[in-house]
Amino acid sequence: MTKTNSRESEYPVDPMFLDRWSPRAFTGAIIQEAELLTLLDAAHWAPSSANNQPWRFIYALKGSEHWEKFVSLLNESNQEWAKNASALIFVVSRSFNGARGTSEERPSYTHSFDAGTAWGYLAIQARISGFYAHGMGGIKHDEIKEKLDVPDGYRVEAGIAVGRIADKSVLSERNQEREFPSQRKPLSEIASNGHFVGNG
Repeated sequence: MTKTNSRESEYPVDPMFLDRWSPRAFTGAIIQEAELLTLLDAAHWAPSSANNQPWRFIYALKGSEHWEKFVSLLNESNQEWAKNASALIFVVSRSFNGARGTSEERPSYTHSFDAGTAWGYLAIQARISGFYAHGMGGIKHDEIKEKLDVPDGYRVEAGIAVGRIADKSVLSERNQEREFPSQRKPLSEIASNGHFVGNG
């Protein structure tokens, strides 16, 4: 077992997996584009079925001309804290394989799965690089598609806030109460040998 970051694993996993968590308190410090591109480079080396690489990342750096628009594309509850991140990223996945509009085009069953794996790589590289990454489902999916010119055949998956961690005092009282590394269900509730177990 591994113990770190107020967490404890059942088996001897690398501490990085316990050290990674999703804070909301960010310093608002500027991130250099090369630093963010390092995280995205790690993400794009994720496993991808038949090397289709369906993930796409659209990003804005704090202080850039696109920043306020990106903040506005988050749900209000996420805008409250994510405006203090250093970068915002929207993850989009390509929902088809083959060339668009040709006889080779066919639906991709695993595009979201693959994009999620890339997000996981990004989150781990963020910690290695001294940053934190917080994934968000609370985004304005339809507006993102329209305002960022996402074409048909691509699915807006999630948002990611990236930054340096700050003291939780920068958060609202409600978010201060939520600002800690969450625990996980026992492994036996989510992994089973030979047949499906669990319906919760």
